[in-house]
Amino acid sequence: MSAPQLVVHRDKELMAQAAAARLITAVVDAQSSRGTASVVLTGGRNGNGLLAALAAAPARDAVDWSRLDLWWGDERFLPEGDPERNVTQARAALLDAVPVDPSRVHAMPASDGPYGDDADAAAAGYAQRLAEAAGPGDQGGVPAFDVLMLGVGPDTHVASLFPELRAVRETGRTVVGVHGAPKPPPTRVSLTLPAIRAAREVWLLAAGEDKAEAVRTALSGAGEIQAPAAGAYGLDRTLWLLDTAAASLLPRTLYRPAAV
Repeated sequence: MSAPQLVVHRDKELMAQAAAARLITAVVDAQSSRGTASVVLTGGRNGNGLLAALAAAPARDAVDWSRLDLWWGDERFLPEGDPERNVTQARAALLDAVPVDPSRVHAMPASDGPYGDDADAAAAGYAQRLAEAAGPGDQGGVPAFDVLMLGVGPDTHVASLFPELRAVRETGRTVVGVHGAPKPPPTRVSLTLPAIRAAREVWLLAAGEDKAEAVRTALSGAGEIQAPAAGAYGLDRTLWLLDTAAASLLPRTLYRPAAV
């Protein structure tokens, strides 16, 4: 378990640009040391904002896109191509603009895919793909993701792990079907906390006043069942990337003024 580190930026646009630059560096470093890199993407306004900033960054060409594996932390269980699916939004924001290898884009199954409308079977199928990609030294039946990104919801949810629901309590499986989610659509597929915590680095993204209470709760010692974001951390590093609005309820002792 790594202690959380905080970086606070002036606004969400600067946060997205800085996070994109940070991600480029992390991917290039991983490819230099291990030959390939593995990143878990997140959706939502902050995840998509980061991807759009990455698409606009001249330094994106430093990444060898043919040696990058892309996974997802969660997905809305909707038909392929649905505009609400995270992978659909990621393609529009970034993936259609870069020479990524399609075989290394590991989208979660759609509701009209090989598992039909069975979200639990889709989750088991994605767990199998993760297990097949894991190396001999990797932990927990998933690859050792170099960076796993998560958006933080106003209720402290991360991926599709919502407070008090069954999925956030899962300790054995790496991927689960989520039923009865409190925000639409109610059916989803999500990595579990054990899978998230197998990543080398976990980055949590939050911007806006509506995230301030969630950020404070997650960083104040709350339990992961009540505040799932509190249970998301990486093996080597846990990084909270915030704007000043999302950090507005935190004690200034938690981060340096120079980080703003």
